[in-house]
Amino acid sequence: MASSLTKQSKKRGFMLKELKKRILSRKAKIGIIGLGYVGLPLGVTFAKAGFKVHGIDIDKGRVAKIKKGESYILDVPRSELAAVTRNKSFEVTTDFSVIKALDAVIICVPTPLYKTREPDVSYIVSAVKKIKQYMKPGQIIVLESTTYPGTTEEVMLPVLEEDGLKEGEDFYLAFSPERVDPGNPKYDTKNTPKIIGGISAKSTEMARALYEQALETVVPVSSARVAEMVKLLENTFRIVNIGLVNEILLMCDKLKIDIWEVIDAAKTKPYGFMPFYPGPGVGGHCIPVDPIYLSWKARVHGFEARFIDLASHVNSKMPQYVVRKTIEGLNSEKKALNGSRVLIVGVAYKKDVKDLRESPALEIIEMLVNKGADVSYYDPFFPYLKIHNINLHCSKFSRGTFRSADCVIIVTDHTAVDYDFIVKNSKLIIDTRNVLKNTVKRGKIIRL
Repeated sequence: MASSLTKQSKKRGFMLKELKKRILSRKAKIGIIGLGYVGLPLGVTFAKAGFKVHGIDIDKGRVAKIKKGESYILDVPRSELAAVTRNKSFEVTTDFSVIKALDAVIICVPTPLYKTREPDVSYIVSAVKKIKQYMKPGQIIVLESTTYPGTTEEVMLPVLEEDGLKEGEDFYLAFSPERVDPGNPKYDTKNTPKIIGGISAKSTEMARALYEQALETVVPVSSARVAEMVKLLENTFRIVNIGLVNEILLMCDKLKIDIWEVIDAAKTKPYGFMPFYPGPGVGGHCIPVDPIYLSWKARVHGFEARFIDLASHVNSKMPQYVVRKTIEGLNSEKKALNGSRVLIVGVAYKKDVKDLRESPALEIIEMLVNKGADVSYYDPFFPYLKIHNINLHCSKFSRGTFRSADCVIIVTDHTAVDYDFIVKNSKLIIDTRNVLKNTVKRGKIIRL
């Protein structure tokens, strides 16, 4: 019996040594499940570092585009994608059986919320079951999808160990939170510090070794739970501070104080203050969604996350505030919202990205339409919009478009938009982003 255990231990030691050797020589084969705004940049980054990468996605359209070298992600230049697909360092498929030939599998699938505001980890569960179907001993498995603390250990680990394989011995399981800021010209996948937390110390060690071959800075933490919590703290910090400044905006509105001037003055303090800015609401996958995971997990353990819930409540009311300011602006021009032509400028959730997820513009449009406004929009990233039963096509950027509008609402401040042109040709503008701060005012401009 002792001899059998010794042989098994030696076999595992040899397997670990060989895996490390393949990682350090960059001969390890890596799989990326989910080729969205996290998975595609990560896959290209590993491929550029010299690894053989297999991208796996159930979306046949995505796979077809990548095979043609066509990028659908802003942060992945077409030239870079074409280069790694052309030299076959990055290959894509819808076939999960490729997993059996891989040394590492990284999960980058969506983690939305149910309508009940509870985390939906079904995409993670589906990916883990596929991995289990094809996994081999000695693989590194990393979850990057944002989720609640405990997911890696409570959801993934039992599935992977159900047939007798042991984590830290037969396979290595870790969590590494995605840190992606779409459209950020300074920080990308390669130079953004990467958090790594394994279920076991060996898993942290192996995942760290893997990521260090492609990324500039890897920061190990003591566990997967800590790594999961890091991501939620980062985005909870943001949503709470955005909620705070939005509430200060509402207060300043009552007090007839310019919130933008207040922030500009406050940020001259060289310590103890970090500027956050009000707006029409929060969007994207991370900011409005991630803190809800944490709030839900807290409730499961009998703790009420009051700061998070209050911040989410304040931010969720901002689209209504924008509509109210629009009504007030039109009333000052002796016009009613019902029947007025309202033009929305920018519908993406943030500037310079082609992403509608949780965008406050969608709720604003829906509210305006329900109140009888004749709504149109301009956004160079979106030729058309479908919001429930509302179907719109992007308006032309022309004098006629702006002059025919009774009110223009700047919801997303894309860099490439000519705001001087908008000011010259518009009767009334609601500026939710303070983008017209330094513009010579030729029309009536209302800032939040």
